[in-house]
Amino acid sequence: MEQILAENRTAYGINTGFGLLASTRIASEDLENLQRSLVLSHAAGVGEPISDALVRLIMVLKVNSLSRGFSGIRRVVIDALIALINAEVYPHIPLKGSVGASGDLAPLAHMSLVLLGEGKARHKGEWLEATEALKVAGLAPLTLAAKEGLALLNGTQVSTAYALRGLFEGEDLFAGALAIGALTVEAVLGSRSPFDARIHAARGQKAQIDTATAYRDLLGQSSEVADSHKDCGKVQDPYSLRCQPQVMGACLTQLRQAAEVLVVEANAVSDNPLVFAVEGDVISGGNFHAEPVAMAADNMALAIAEIGSLSERRISLMMDKHMSQLPPFLVANGGVNSGFMISQVTAAALASENKALAHPHSVDSLPTSANQEDHVSMAPAAGKRLWEMAENTRGILAVEWLAACQGLDLRDGLKTSPKLELARNSLRSKVAYYEKDRFFAPDINAASELLASGCLNDLVLNKLLPSI
Repeated sequence: MEQILAENRTAYGINTGFGLLASTRIASEDLENLQRSLVLSHAAGVGEPISDALVRLIMVLKVNSLSRGFSGIRRVVIDALIALINAEVYPHIPLKGSVGASGDLAPLAHMSLVLLGEGKARHKGEWLEATEALKVAGLAPLTLAAKEGLALLNGTQVSTAYALRGLFEGEDLFAGALAIGALTVEAVLGSRSPFDARIHAARGQKAQIDTATAYRDLLGQSSEVADSHKDCGKVQDPYSLRCQPQVMGACLTQLRQAAEVLVVEANAVSDNPLVFAVEGDVISGGNFHAEPVAMAADNMALAIAEIGSLSERRISLMMDKHMSQLPPFLVANGGVNSGFMISQVTAAALASENKALAHPHSVDSLPTSANQEDHVSMAPAAGKRLWEMAENTRGILAVEWLAACQGLDLRDGLKTSPKLELARNSLRSKVAYYEKDRFFAPDINAASELLASGCLNDLVLNKLLPSI
């Protein structure tokens, strides 16, 4: 940077304006003010503050990117970010305001404000003015040198953090759905035949094969429940039971592919321009465009929606006495008791919401910056909506978990496989058998909280999911 300035060369973001103003040359005496003004003017986000955990992830991703050495930034700035992280000082970053190109400008500007002694940050649950927050971390306000404001603001770290949270929640849902779906197979006296390895090997889809293996592991070779109906006259189960490896395998493919994209992006240099110090070159490009992240998030949305959709169909199946061979709505003395009737309606409502939320965001570009930035990714919105979708699907799975355990309890005390008994007992540790109508919402909430804890993850085969 110093050499470029000494040679009086023009380089974008170093001694020029930004966006449509890129052709405006900035005088040497205004360069420090240029970087400060950039941060202040771009801190234009709106909405609730991002959680401390997510802000921490954003900051770590930014440090990782800057540390690669292509951003033209002094180590003192990177060290200041690390000091904030280690002191658990988390800048106030509003949830909304980025379109995912040119990078996540507004939220990263809010992150950077604190380094300048502006804005506010949270420390141990308390909001502090930036100057006080810096003192907690043993820092004083920084004066940014040429290019440093742009290096801090330009990048896909917010988009990536949003999508990573969606991935982690999606993985938990996938693992929970396998165990709960297997419980439902037992509750409605379903067949183990659709999980036969030969069926899935014949198709050859890797994720489907892996998913079928996981179902076989959960169901075990047999169980008291399975033995009780081995000579029944049923020929085939409904698709929501029989096609679980196919549907869930397709969902697993999306999660695995998204994880591959996101682990690359988490370690990427997504700044612009990039500085190649050995050659002495500063090159403008487009690594700030978060299209890979947006598409990964869009594909995860399909998976999360389908996990919930398939679960809702299994819930509906358990409500129908002709399909499940269980009492209507899974309760004795039907009529006086409505049982699980409306919990299935709730699941249907959540599944329907997810259908709308699954609309791809990466196709919804809007031009910005007077058409200089004329195609954007919408990656933050693509990632952020995954959280709501995950909450919806968690609610659906909670209802299915309750229903499957209720159905099994109605099978005269018959036991299922050892792993599925663990899943059953986990729920029963928090929610009692449904003898007659009672306030239902607390049961759903308790099951949802259990799912969110990841308590079913250990029942699923290791290395099935990228992070579990």
